[in-house]
Amino acid sequence: MSKNAKIAAGGVAAGLVLFFWLPWWAALLIVLGVPAAAYLALDPAQRRRLRRVSRKELGR
Repeated sequence: MSKNAKIAAGGVAAGLVLFFWLPWWAALLIVLGVPAAAYLALDPAQRRRLRRVSRKELGR
């Protein structure tokens, strides 16, 4: 199992635990808020690079 697959599996497991442990709106806020906060934490050059790579992968 690759490193990214392990991270994804851990994220799904944590999401399921949060879904049953917290109210649905709090779990949704965490699921949407963490990636948004991570993106906003990048500096502008890193954001440009991330957008460029994402567009190249979509064009395949």
